[in-house]
Amino acid sequence: MDFNISLRKAIKTGDVILGRNETEDSIQQGKSRLVILAKNTQESFKQFARQKEGLSVYVYDGSSMQLGKACGKPFLVSALAVIDPGESDILSLQER
Repeated sequence: MDFNISLRKAIKTGDVILGRNETEDSIQQGKSRLVILAKNTQESFKQFARQKEGLSVYVYDGSSMQLGKACGKPFLVSALAVIDPGESDILSLQER
């Protein structure tokens, strides 16, 4: 699986929420199926996401700038939540 291709396909064909605050809301509402966090996301937020039962968390091996670029966005993305993967295989990511 190519992460960048899968991520962009999920953004195009599915329902993906970008941004830490929106991702936090999605987690609290139980809507998130997968949360992707930039490597430099605050440790407290990483712990918050990992504490949620049944939620997959993937830490992207790059900065929020690099994650934003991977999303095809011209801004920083420290966290995103996949609600619906659409035609993407992004949910096959495992926690690490």
